[in-house]
Amino acid sequence: MGPYLSTVADTIQTAIAPVFLLAGIGAILNVMVGRLARIVDRARGLEQLHPSSTGPEHDRHVWELRLIDRRISVINTAIFLCVSSALSTCFVVALMFVSRLFALHVGAVVAIAFVVSMLLLMTGLVYFLVEVRMSLGAIHVREELLELDRRK
Repeated sequence: MGPYLSTVADTIQTAIAPVFLLAGIGAILNVMVGRLARIVDRARGLEQLHPSSTGPEHDRHVWELRLIDRRISVINTAIFLCVSSALSTCFVVALMFVSRLFALHVGAVVAIAFVVSMLLLMTGLVYFLVEVRMSLGAIHVREELLELDRRK
């Protein structure tokens, strides 16, 4: 005996929220991958300037390259966690359909998988926030360029 159309329709209606969540995670991943691309572009630019620089400028390039290396690691972790969240959400949707089709009582497993998905997403967003905060250190204008009057 196959599933009734109304059972499938009910399951689709129930699965709408996690599917919208997947769309949101996709948008977040798009932003993260864009940031990663910009970080890599900046690293490549600095790598070209690095060999010909000397003195304080060389030290600045080394400092920024080290920061970029840490930022790449952090944003990669954020991307990994958000992709893991999306996969967990896909598992939730698939499990919802399988449980309806075969009359399995796996509500607790679905709930746990959804909580895991949310925890992964939250952790990924925290890593993203950390990377954004790290980038602020590289975009502040150096004090020596501001020529501030230190007598005040």
